[in-house]
Amino acid sequence: MSMAVELNNPEKRILRVMQSDSNRDWTVSELCGMTEFEDQAIIVGAGQGLVEQELVKGTEVRKSYWKLGKEGEKANSQGLLEIKLWGWVLSSEDTSMDSLQSVSIVEKHEIGIGVGLLKSLGVSLVNGCFVAPENKEGINSILNERREFLKKIGSSEEGVIETDLDMELLNHFKNRKGLLVSLEDIIRTWVITNKGKEINPKHLEEKTMIADITPELLQGDSWKNAEFKPYDVSLKSATPLTGKPHPMQSLIERIRSIFLEMGFTEIDGNYVQTAGWNMDALFIPQDHPAREMQDTFYLSKPESIPIDDERLDQWKAIHEHGGDTGSIGWGGEFSKDVAKRGLLRTHTTVNTIKYISENPNKPCRVFGIGRVFRNESIDRTHLPEFHQIEGIIMEPGANLPMLVTTLKTFYEKMGYPEVRVRPAYFPYTEPSLEVEVKWRGQWLELGGAGIFRPEVTEPLGCSSPVLAWGMGLERLAMLVLGLDDIRQLYISDLEWLKSQPVL
Repeated sequence: MSMAVELNNPEKRILRVMQSDSNRDWTVSELCGMTEFEDQAIIVGAGQGLVEQELVKGTEVRKSYWKLGKEGEKANSQGLLEIKLWGWVLSSEDTSMDSLQSVSIVEKHEIGIGVGLLKSLGVSLVNGCFVAPENKEGINSILNERREFLKKIGSSEEGVIETDLDMELLNHFKNRKGLLVSLEDIIRTWVITNKGKEINPKHLEEKTMIADITPELLQGDSWKNAEFKPYDVSLKSATPLTGKPHPMQSLIERIRSIFLEMGFTEIDGNYVQTAGWNMDALFIPQDHPAREMQDTFYLSKPESIPIDDERLDQWKAIHEHGGDTGSIGWGGEFSKDVAKRGLLRTHTTVNTIKYISENPNKPCRVFGIGRVFRNESIDRTHLPEFHQIEGIIMEPGANLPMLVTTLKTFYEKMGYPEVRVRPAYFPYTEPSLEVEVKWRGQWLELGGAGIFRPEVTEPLGCSSPVLAWGMGLERLAMLVLGLDDIRQLYISDLEWLKSQPVL
C-alpha cells in the first residue's frame, strides 16, 4: 500500500527495524543498537512520533528506586542517631541533658533532633533526665528494623526498587533530611501495529532532510532530490527567553518617570548619616523608641560624625524648650553626643531635610527613591533592608489639599484611582495623614504624609510650608505584582522572574 503518513529519517529507520520482527516489544536500548543511534533521546522522540501516527503502540513503566543519601551512608556505617542515644540511655548512670551535652557520642547540632527521636520511641524526659520505658525490647525491635532497612538499601549501588521496601519504614526515613535519595527509572517499550506493518519498505528509505533554506543550498543541485522538513504553523511556539529588568528595578523606573512627568526633581543621599540629621532634625525626641538598638543600626566605625555647632545649638533649643517656634519642645536635656552618633539611615526623609537646609528659601518639588535600614525581624511583610519613596513640595501657599491632590494623582498614574486619606500621627508633621488605596475590594495603607512642623522647618530657615510624604517601595511592589510575601522580591527564583510582566 502507499504510505499516507509523513515520517522523518529516525522514524523511518526505527519502523524499518521493527518490521523485521513485528511480534516483539522493543526497548530503547535495543533500538539504539539496531538503528545505530547513540542518543537515546532520538529513539524516544521518534518513538513518540510513531505513536502519534498510530504506527506503533508505546508503553511506559515508571519504577521508583531508593538509595542512601549522605546522612544515610553515615548512619549505615556509624549507626543511627537514635540507636547511639538509646545505647547511651541504657548504659549511662547520668542520663541528664547536661551529661548528654558533655559526652561525644553525638555532635552538638544533633542533640535536639535526637531528643525528638527518643521521645517518639517512648523515652520520656523527667526533671531534665531521660527515663527508659518498661518495654525496652519493643524499642530494640524497632531500632533493629531501622538498622536492617538502611543496611538493605546500602547493599545496592543502583538502589532498591520501592515495591521491595517496607512502606512504613520508608515513610519514616523519607521525612528525615539527607538519609534517603529517590531515583526514578522509566522503561519505555514499543510494538509495531498493523498499520505500521502495512507500510511499504520502499517508503522507509531515508533521504536528506532539509530544515533551513540557505543561499549556499540553492547554489547547488543537492536540494532537488532532498525532502524538506514539514512545519505545522498551527502549533504554539516556545516563548523566547529574553533578558529584562528585575521587577523591582522596573517599578523604580516607572515611579521615577511618573514623578519626573509631574514636574519633580530627583535627589539622593548617603546611607551613613548622623542621628542628628536622621532624627533630631525631624523633632524626634532622643528618648523615642525608634532610637533603640532594636530599630536602628548604629555604627562603630565611624561611631561619631562631626556636626556644625550652630546646628546642634538650634536642635538643642528646639528639643528642650521649643526655641523661637512657640512650641514647648520635649523638655529634658538634649545630648549633642547622641546627635553625632553614626548610623545607617532609617528613612530617606533625611535626604529631603538636608536638601531643605541647603536651599531654605528656594521653592522646590523634589523626590527620592533610596535604600533604608532598620533592625527588623524578617517575615512576610518586613525586611531589615528595603526602599522608601520620599517627596516634598516647598513653596508659598502650599497646603493640605495640594498634598492630597498630589498623592492621588501619583497613585492614579500607578493604576489605583481610588485613594483616601485618614488622620495619623508622626512626630515631625502636623497635620499628619496616612494614605490608603483600594485593592481587591480592601483599603490598604501605603504611606504617611503631612506638613512639616515649625520645629523642623524654622531651624533650617524655611519661609514656606513644606508638604512631605513617604511610602515603602516593597509594599507597593507587593500590590503591583500581587505578592503575599515580600521576600519573593529578593529570591533568585528564575521561573518566577521569567513569568513577571514588563512594568
